[in-house]
Amino acid sequence: MPRVLLIEDDRAVREGVRLALRRQGHDVTAAETGEEGLALLRTFRPDVVVLDLMLPGLSGLEVCRRIRTEDQVPIVMATARGDDTDIVVGLEAGADDYVVKPVQARVLDARIRAVLRRVGGAPNPDGIPKIESHGDDGELTIDRAGLAITRRGVPVALAPSELRLLLTLSASPGQVFSRQQLLEAVWEHSYHGDSRLVDACVKRLRTKMGEPAGRPRYIQTVRGFGYRFQSR
Repeated sequence: MPRVLLIEDDRAVREGVRLALRRQGHDVTAAETGEEGLALLRTFRPDVVVLDLMLPGLSGLEVCRRIRTEDQVPIVMATARGDDTDIVVGLEAGADDYVVKPVQARVLDARIRAVLRRVGGAPNPDGIPKIESHGDDGELTIDRAGLAITRRGVPVALAPSELRLLLTLSASPGQVFSRQQLLEAVWEHSYHGDSRLVDACVKRLRTKMGEPAGRPRYIQTVRGFGYRFQSR
């Protein structure tokens, strides 16, 4: 039974979402403030966090950033507005996915289950080594079996979406993937128009991998289309 930490300040919304998720088979614990949510993160140990973006006091964005400094638990962000800026800022802060309020229970349940599947990484195509090195000096190591990434021997902590994106791209070096292809492969979203998820995740992944600003070595942008992984 997936353990869900719900951080939502509106009592009616909080109780409605908690009841709906329990009916879908989730074990739900709820918090009404960011501070309470951060405390529960350490004691409840959730499998996924559903985080309201517009919290009073400690904002949802700050909660997201603080979670990411110490934990790579999947985060699904809930926003009352479909404003592009709010969504992009939330995704760049570390959220794995998002839903727009009023939240539909079936949509949230689908997003939760999809993000949890990402914890298992990406399928390993035939012929791809379980452990591989990239870069002229082998600085980047990808352990597909152990789901571990190291750069120059130092572990790189990646959130589920970041890990699955890297595994997907690196499985086919040189192949160009459109944003829609990555959206479907990583996020399991079948609809168009959500390239924000892909672009924000690429930006976070590049930062964590120490990619030079404006001169990415591994995850390269193919202007007007998408991204590719360059091994050398």
